[in-house]
Amino acid sequence: MDHNATTPLRPEARTAAVEALDVLGNPSSVHTEGRASRALVETARREVGELVSAKPAEVVFSSGGTEAAAMAVHAAKAALGVRRLLVSAVEHDAVLSAAEASGLAVSLIPVDGEGRTDLAALKTMLEAADTPALVALMYANNETGVIQPVAEAASITHKAGAFLLCDAVQGAGKVPVDFASLGADMMVLGGHKLGGPMGVGALVVRTGLPFEARSVGGGQESRRRAGSENVSGVAGFGAAARAASNGLGELAVLRDGLEVRIAKIAPDAAFFGAKASRLPNTSYFSAPGLDAETLLMALDLDGLAVSAGAACSSGKIGRPRVLDAMGVPDELSRGAIRVSLGWTSEAADIDRFVDSWSRAYERIRARTTKLNASGTVSGRADAPLAAVES
Repeated sequence: MDHNATTPLRPEARTAAVEALDVLGNPSSVHTEGRASRALVETARREVGELVSAKPAEVVFSSGGTEAAAMAVHAAKAALGVRRLLVSAVEHDAVLSAAEASGLAVSLIPVDGEGRTDLAALKTMLEAADTPALVALMYANNETGVIQPVAEAASITHKAGAFLLCDAVQGAGKVPVDFASLGADMMVLGGHKLGGPMGVGALVVRTGLPFEARSVGGGQESRRRAGSENVSGVAGFGAAARAASNGLGELAVLRDGLEVRIAKIAPDAAFFGAKASRLPNTSYFSAPGLDAETLLMALDLDGLAVSAGAACSSGKIGRPRVLDAMGVPDELSRGAIRVSLGWTSEAADIDRFVDSWSRAYERIRARTTKLNASGTVSGRADAPLAAVES
């Protein structure tokens, strides 16, 4: 139930990756073995490009989405002359951290209560200064699943003479993503979010856009990213991209059913971003008086894997930055958990989750009521699980 963190390796990707391990040549070599490896890489480049309607030559393979984001920010500074970065307030830490490490001025673009980027604010921010800018706006948020107005933002951005980077790691393979139609200048992709191996991703770079490599020392990837290609990982990524081309639209029925059942159990539950267009597989919700850490422990003991948001924080559960940006009060945000479905999900998974969540919810609420009645604690149920169960 945590597919936004990573989704199981697709059988097509496993087969392609394992078979590629037996291809012995270096893709940069001109002999027969080298050409065989190069063919695998170029086939995958075409498959990844087709997933997001990009030209194969626009696809630059990387070690994952995080490196691709860092490559994009570096290129913006070194090749595009960008001197300030406008980053959505709900952007993934991979993009935000790369922006903060760039040494350039960074400003956050606000979002509304559903987590959608404020386009009027973006326009005002772009007009406020005449220095070249890069706007970073993700396709879909990894926590709420809210789909962002990327095409509209790109139009505003280009009219101001700026550039747009789109992190599509969570969107690609789940819903249709069209690099050309969106108008993005660069796009970040990740392999393991759509059923490929971990440790491989890509940066899509618009044809003709000036670019400077962050990693140097070789001529690989048309001199845009030095280092011998991860042939096995790239082959698996390409196969996963091909297998994921139909998206996950059918999962909206399961996701919506889950939310209806949770709302019946907890009428005061809040589903974040539910009034906006969302990924069909993602639900981020909470109810007053709950604590995310206690819930995650209870669900984990029942064999259910969910998260309290992004999965890139060394296992820590802190105050949700995305919900803060949306103006969600602490009473709700501290109990928020994310359920995300994937290509292996089925109705029985929803049944099992709702049953487990309901039991944990009733235990926590009963304990809170008891402690409030005794005057021991007020409004919060964040004791260790052992105390909850006792």
